[in-house]
Amino acid sequence: MKTYLLVAVTLLFWSSSFAGLRQGIDFYGAGHFVLLRFLTASAVFLIFACFKRIHLPKKEDVWKLAGLGWLGITTYHIGLTFGEKVVPAGASALIVAAVPAFTAVLSYFLFKEKLNAFGWSGIFIGFIGVAIISVGNENGLAFTGHAVLILIAAIATTFFFIYQKPFFTRYNAIELTAYFTWFGTIPMLVFLPGFFETVSTAPVSITLSGIYLGVLPSAIAYITWSVALSHAPASLITSTLYIEPFIAIIIAWFWIGEAPTLLVWMGGFLTIIGVIMVNAYGKVKPAVTERKAG
Repeated sequence: MKTYLLVAVTLLFWSSSFAGLRQGIDFYGAGHFVLLRFLTASAVFLIFACFKRIHLPKKEDVWKLAGLGWLGITTYHIGLTFGEKVVPAGASALIVAAVPAFTAVLSYFLFKEKLNAFGWSGIFIGFIGVAIISVGNENGLAFTGHAVLILIAAIATTFFFIYQKPFFTRYNAIELTAYFTWFGTIPMLVFLPGFFETVSTAPVSITLSGIYLGVLPSAIAYITWSVALSHAPASLITSTLYIEPFIAIIIAWFWIGEAPTLLVWMGGFLTIIGVIMVNAYGKVKPAVTERKAG
């Protein structure tokens, strides 16, 4: 229950980021806004390090951790931010929804995390649910060349989720998230020219949206996600990402008054069913061997 509570917190924060992201891109531009977001997240971990020690990574792990930061932070968020300048939210959700399926397949081949027939069926049903949500969104389902950026982002975050798991035996979730955030922010400094001028002229509300995205969806939510991922197979935890588009639409309904359509409700119901199938019935239980007396 603790693990799924952490997942719920993560999904709530990640889902709440879409409205702020869209608003920020319109004024800041994609490059400056993603930089604002992760400079804020990096500052959160620097402040944390001042009060509670964050150990330096081992020398043999530095480049591996840097590579994961570039995959899960740099590549994913730059691809998603620039892609969403053009790609409708429904199409974006459908592309990112491939992450649980990618993760389940890679986890099977790399770490032998097996799912049974219920698990694979749940993965499929969840994807169908997200597809229905995408079609039912008022913006419809439309793909452009920018969709490739979102697909690259989805693939990058899949490898990020998979390959960070071995590091949980050597580092805690806060340390790992700090490393990934710091390493992932460094390449974003390419967007630094003109950044401070943009910040100085931006409305305070939009800048605060970027700071919010840096503190909660980027810093806190990645910590809660890492803790959850350290306690359960990646294929099970990532299957919950199917619910994210549905939560985002519900939040938008209450926040900005965009009421979901009937297709969105149907798709949301299917995604929830798919996630329940994967997490409650989808894991292959280890065989139990009987011990003979004597």
